[in-house]
Amino acid sequence: MASSSNTPEQSQLGRTSSYVDQYDASLLFPIARSIKRDEIGVSGTLPFFGADIWNAYELSWLNPKGKPQVALLQCTVPAESPNIIESKSFKLYLNSFNNTRLANIDALRALLSHDLSEAAGASVGIKLTEQDGFAGERVQELEGRLLDRLDVDCDTYTPDPSLLRVNEDESPTDDLVVSYLLKSNCLVTSQPDWGSVQIRYYGHPIDEAGLLKYIVSFRNHNEFHEQCVERIFMDVLRQCRPTKLAVYARYTRRGGLDINPFRANYPTALPANLRSARQ
Repeated sequence: MASSSNTPEQSQLGRTSSYVDQYDASLLFPIARSIKRDEIGVSGTLPFFGADIWNAYELSWLNPKGKPQVALLQCTVPAESPNIIESKSFKLYLNSFNNTRLANIDALRALLSHDLSEAAGASVGIKLTEQDGFAGERVQELEGRLLDRLDVDCDTYTPDPSLLRVNEDESPTDDLVVSYLLKSNCLVTSQPDWGSVQIRYYGHPIDEAGLLKYIVSFRNHNEFHEQCVERIFMDVLRQCRPTKLAVYARYTRRGGLDINPFRANYPTALPANLRSARQ
């Protein structure tokens, strides 16, 4: 599937929506990643790889006898897919299963895999956790040295890459830092999106105060989660020039969904999909 020609403004975001309770794949609303990647100078061969890890906590359908079934859903959308899926359309799509009778959970899995892959334009990984697996769900915070411990003055609330600096007099090092102070706003509705971000890099040490102020500078910025993480990745890559870089954000849920983008420029496995306390 090619990149979608849809724009965010054409989506159901910020509009009153009727809730369809019978399966309807047409509710999914893909948006081309290229729209925002062009803004940050990303085109052609991507300078990163990774995925967007979606978790859905409000998934239900009916078995052949009409008895409700529930499960947790994890979707892994590859970063190289041409499209993202607008989150409200994702919610409406999942709600369309509410009164839909399916033969078994495998039938649900097949529909989810087909429909989400078709919308994203690439194969989307599907994992369903049934009720007997709920007790095994873990909560764990992102690892890394906490930037939020720093007592800094903040007065910039739109992204400012000039805040990022490195100490070139110090030898390159492996570093892992984390902040819980990431906040941005929905691209269309301007509603707040709250997140935590982890940055792993190998290179000259990045000034921690500047990095924290840079993360805080997203506070009034309107962009989708995936777009914010790619902007952070490219700004750090260009301003600080690390040899290796990985950026991972975990956003709090909205409408029963959370989105957790990961981008890296070196071979590494996707991070474990472990919910944080705020999620």
